[in-house]
Parts: sequence; C-alpha cells; structure tokens
Amino acid sequence: QVQLVESGGGLVPAGGFLRLSCAASRSIFSIVAMGWYRQAPGKQRELVATITSGSVTNYADSVKGRFIISIDNAKNTVSLHMNSLKPEDTAVYYCNAKTVHLTTYEYWGQGTQVTVSS
Repeated sequence: QVQLVESGGGLVPAGGFLRLSCAASRSIFSIVAMGWYRQAPGKQRELVATITSGSVTNYADSVKGRFIISIDNAKNTVSLHMNSLKPEDTAVYYCNAKTVHLTTYEYWGQGTQVTVSS
C-alpha cells in the first residue's frame, strides 16, 4: 500500500517555479516531521528541506532563499515551493515522513522527477 503520494514535478525552465506536494495516508500517525530529499544521477540522496509538525524548518544551503517547505498537519500533507529553479536542481525528489511509535520510523514516497532546463 502506497502511504506517501507525491504530486507535481515536471519540466521547467531555469528561473521558473514549481510546487511539489506529498500526502500521507491517514493510516500514518504520530508524524513528527516531513521533508523532501533528492537524488541526481551519479549522486547520493541529499536532504532538501524538512519541517516538523511544529513548523520548524531546515533547508540545505543550496536551496535556502529559493525553496519553501510547509506542512498541513490536519491534512497530513507537505509541500515544497521551489522558486528560481536552476539546472542543478534537476533530480528525483522523494517525500519523507518521520513518525514515532515505540521507536522512530521513516516512510518514503516513490519519487517525482524535476527537470530544470537551462
């Protein structure tokens, strides 16, 4: 069963903007943080941005000032507003959700492709 469903992504010219959204299944509870990670060809997966259920954010240096992450706790969704996109932002973007039960547990989405043309 798919528990994190991503939407958005696509092809956008440099300088453009795009919004990614991720909805967590209602079967996922005790979410303490959600976030976005990305993986470009030949590179390791890296953190893009995270946000706690209390809306405390953390951004990779490469996206600070350009990307904004937000969370809607009532809807169990997280969004990533990407502005001033650069070709180096091209990657597969993965949604992540962190929960706490007896121990911490992480869920991952299937990934959505973002391609920024020069």
